[in-house]
Amino acid sequence: MGSSPILAQKYGTTLGLRLANDDRRMLGVSMQQRIFNNVTLEGIVQSDFDRNTTMHGLVKNHIPLITKRLNLYTGAGVSFGIEESFIKDPVSKEVITTYGNETFGADLMIGAEITLLGANVSLDYKPNINISGRDNLFKDQVGISVRKVLIKDNQRKKKIRKKARAKRKKERQKDRDDS
Repeated sequence: MGSSPILAQKYGTTLGLRLANDDRRMLGVSMQQRIFNNVTLEGIVQSDFDRNTTMHGLVKNHIPLITKRLNLYTGAGVSFGIEESFIKDPVSKEVITTYGNETFGADLMIGAEITLLGANVSLDYKPNINISGRDNLFKDQVGISVRKVLIKDNQRKKKIRKKARAKRKKERQKDRDDS
């Protein structure tokens, strides 16, 4: 049962929850939208409901394993949010914490996902490189997302075909009217 890399996902749009852990537990919402045969956009909004809330936008490339329902993926994107930051004072050996820091960074992502019975489950590793707002340059996170398939791939393709047929019909009608 092989599969072509150009047919990597079995969904068009998914929406669900994300549970992640770096130096704290985060709960969030994840939405994916397929934009090309093996490319999705993912938006994540997550919070620890205390001092940290972040938003992430990623572009992901999917590679099927055995079937288009089981994928590996890699991605990259940007993040921004309000976060706490820790500064270690080597002289006093104190850790100074600052809150409400507006952060901006670059995300990478690698993971695996499976889509079965209208659900999409993924496990990923997401390192973040701080560009501004935090004192620590690097932060990484492991997350699991469980999403409902809102639009199946075949529904998405049907909509595209219908739109293309309507466009061709309109062009034919215009050609007849011009004649």
